[in-house]
Amino acid sequence: MFFSGIGDEAGADLQTQIRAQRELGWKHLELRIVDGVNITQCDDNAFARIAGAIDEAGVQISCLGSAIANWARPITCDIEIDRADLKRAIPRMKRLKCTLIRVMSYPNHPDEPWPEQKWRRESIARMKYLAGMAEDAGITLVHENCSGWGGLSAENSIVLLGEVASPALKLVFDTGNPVDYGQDTWEYYQKVHTDIAYVHVKDGRHTKNGIEYCYCGEGEGHVLEVLNDLRDRAYTGGVSIEPHLTAIIHTGKTADDTTVQYRSYIEYGRRLIALAGQRASASTS
Repeated sequence: MFFSGIGDEAGADLQTQIRAQRELGWKHLELRIVDGVNITQCDDNAFARIAGAIDEAGVQISCLGSAIANWARPITCDIEIDRADLKRAIPRMKRLKCTLIRVMSYPNHPDEPWPEQKWRRESIARMKYLAGMAEDAGITLVHENCSGWGGLSAENSIVLLGEVASPALKLVFDTGNPVDYGQDTWEYYQKVHTDIAYVHVKDGRHTKNGIEYCYCGEGEGHVLEVLNDLRDRAYTGGVSIEPHLTAIIHTGKTADDTTVQYRSYIEYGRRLIALAGQRASASTS
């Protein structure tokens, strides 16, 4: 396996994101948002500058963190938004020599929810279309166990992949999301591990005030156990940090102190490296 990180969790600008990966000794960067704009949505001139800076730094892009079918795009949204995002992303991925793009599978509308069967049917149909685009382009959509029909449970993830039935749709498994959604990370992981092409590491624990994000290995996300199992299975993909300690994109939380944000990202990465060298002290099965 190799390590990476979602750069905007270290800082808003690209140079800060690159500097963080270098300080950790990592060659890879997961590119999501630069200067407040998602990489699939910035204009062509901005992307050209970003790509040039990445070339100059010698950084490899492990994955694009798109907004396709994510928490901000319920099942009632216009699918053309996501088609346009993916169409725009494909040549950018080619330019960056990146083969993976993170997607979700449409949350239900909070105010006007669809019946479960209708939600399921439409989510799968949309993902089939998007996976077809990806397959034609020679890239892979990695579906995150987060907002969307396919992230409701491990069983839903399995059904989604089975119904879409495309080699261009795999999973990105996030260790912290099950904690947030009242699921068991280890149980979820065990059911889907054969379809995992990429991993996000965040961790959290439940408190009387709700979910509290913490350093990897300190929460309920079974991070050590997942890392051990990945290594035992000779996993060769990326493991990418998404700390959520000072900034959380989907809630609108931004860092109060950018220096603290950067340093916590570096500390998070160092703790991941240390965890990856440990063995679990007890069985989780």
